[in-house]
Amino acid sequence: MAAVDKKLFRLDGKVQHYAWGGFTYIPELLGIPKQQEPSAEYWMGAHPSAPATIHLNGETTTLDQLIKQSPAAIVGQQVWDRFGELPYLFKILDVKDMLSIQVHPTKTEAEKGFARENEAGIPLKAANRNYKDANHKPEIMVALSEFWLLHGFLPESKLQSILEMVPEFASLKGVFEKDGYYGLYKTVMEMPQEQVNTLLRPLADRILPAYKAGQLEKNNPAFWAGRAIVNDPQGLERLDRGIFSIYFFNIVQTQPGDAVFQDAGIPHAYLEGQNAELMAYSDNVLRGGLTPKHIDVQELLKHTRFEAVHPHIMTGEPAADPAEKIYHSPAPDFVVSSITLQPGITYTNTSKAAEIMLVLNGNTTITGSDTLDLQKGQAVFVCSGETYKMTGNALVFKATVPVS
Repeated sequence: MAAVDKKLFRLDGKVQHYAWGGFTYIPELLGIPKQQEPSAEYWMGAHPSAPATIHLNGETTTLDQLIKQSPAAIVGQQVWDRFGELPYLFKILDVKDMLSIQVHPTKTEAEKGFARENEAGIPLKAANRNYKDANHKPEIMVALSEFWLLHGFLPESKLQSILEMVPEFASLKGVFEKDGYYGLYKTVMEMPQEQVNTLLRPLADRILPAYKAGQLEKNNPAFWAGRAIVNDPQGLERLDRGIFSIYFFNIVQTQPGDAVFQDAGIPHAYLEGQNAELMAYSDNVLRGGLTPKHIDVQELLKHTRFEAVHPHIMTGEPAADPAEKIYHSPAPDFVVSSITLQPGITYTNTSKAAEIMLVLNGNTTITGSDTLDLQKGQAVFVCSGETYKMTGNALVFKATVPVS
């Protein structure tokens, strides 16, 4: 595709088919047929493993290739100078089954880990590889439905109550009193599998009848522990130590429009629902359970923040344009906002950095260096320095980089 003077492009993302995904939400959002395999994530970005497709004048290219034509002009000079790439990946997630419990490293530790594994000669796609790149992976999610997640360790008094109320955890109470969060988590994560089975089998036998009978509420860790056991192919034979985390972490319920930020070191896991997720350009994940994938306990313990977390649910803050609501976070790599368009209202903006926008529902017309009519499930890529306006009746989510 030849470089052109336009700065506004139709964008098609890539559907990712992971086993934990649902079958209907993403196909219905995109207006495509349901598929045989789950549609778990819809990626909109320049990640080389699944770059978005860009449309212009009947031709197509990928977003990473478009950016290479004039990187600083497209993503923004300030962004290019700092990051040397489009520093975020925008996604839609449909979580039917629980994701793995995970922690992401800081930028500094990711650089060290990536270099260390490269020097050790571990192939980039090896199953036992922890660091796929040298970047951190903070992320923010905005709920598109009722959404449930695990987020950080319970405050001390609540965790003490769990250890007292769950009879199978009686032997762990003294560990927490003596050695705190680190000692408790280290104990269960390093525990021999035979001992894990010994501790958790009575718990499983006790909660499974109530789970299968639909008698447990989702704010009860027994509900998610029951689901984890039922969904695990190994079931009761090799009980997943991630069940401890379900009891030790905050169970957070969010409603549409609520947002939660996951910073480096905060252990977390998505449990159920749909969300819009914006993250740094990275694939570094250290796992702690509820997964058949590689778990490196020592690396996990090294990077986990062993502290009480009081979940902060954001509802967004007003932007300069009253149609827009911004979800601020400490991450310098990205910022997400929602734009609510109504008849008679025009949203006007000049992009300070590259933007990706997705229509969640309704219809809108965006006019800048080109004019595009968009409906539910359609997205656009906006280059830095583009002045545009949007009209219509729609809910639009926007990903960009915070630039002063």
